[in-house]
Amino acid sequence: MEQQMTYGSDYKFIPATSVKSGESVEVVPGIVCHTIQIVNICLIGDPNTGDFVLVDAGMPGSAEDIISVSEKYFGAGSRPKAIILTHGHFDHVGAVIELVKHWLVPVYAHELELPHLTGQEPYPKPDATVEGGMVAKMSPLFPREPINLGGNVEKLPPGGEVPHLPDFRWIHTPGHSPGHISLFRDKDRLLLAGDAFVTVKQDSFYKVVTQKEELNGPPRYLTTDWEAAKNSVAALEKLKPAVTITGHGRPISGTELSGGLAVLVQEFERVAVPDYGKYVDEEK
Repeated sequence: MEQQMTYGSDYKFIPATSVKSGESVEVVPGIVCHTIQIVNICLIGDPNTGDFVLVDAGMPGSAEDIISVSEKYFGAGSRPKAIILTHGHFDHVGAVIELVKHWLVPVYAHELELPHLTGQEPYPKPDATVEGGMVAKMSPLFPREPINLGGNVEKLPPGGEVPHLPDFRWIHTPGHSPGHISLFRDKDRLLLAGDAFVTVKQDSFYKVVTQKEELNGPPRYLTTDWEAAKNSVAALEKLKPAVTITGHGRPISGTELSGGLAVLVQEFERVAVPDYGKYVDEEK
């Protein structure tokens, strides 16, 4: 496995955290949600066999934390079969290079994310002018340069198959990023939504820190296509998920989820889309 991998020149530790940082919860048997500062990773596997897959790779500098929680649930020296990325923003790939080197495992992402994961293309600049709170104003500090995983990253199979997770299928849910995906398991209607929608108002510093629950659209300061984002949320709502784990905020289920998603779809422009901002104005 090729080891020549690099982060972007602007990659750095971001001193932002929440009251939930470091907490893990087994949402359903074999599905662990672990919070790293302000973002969630998921571990999907079988504690009896030690086989698991990691979904997303946390914040910059979080490799030791991720390895520790993996070994807590799946045994000392355990390693995943693969790392699946919902997308390539800095808070979802922050430790991926260290993890690939440590575990020697492949990474999978949607083909539209590959330019951002193979050193070819930076993400668009975060929008500090967007309607929102302090996190939005801080967003120009966030890394956006592409990382380079070289030959260690592969595109997901085109038919929705998720490597090493036969019960799941991936769904293209663009808007927040071009190749954003969500994962869905039909047998229990479990949804890993990534940042297609979240359960905290991510642009508000107070709500991020306190993790005040609020089912909302994708983080405003990094969402570049609001029409696609709306369509993605509508597609996920049609699945009628019973429980969801999102990239930011706590897992939710039942009527709290179904009712919140229904409102989000019906009132997306009011609830999710900012009144102003660079990427909103471009669509008008």
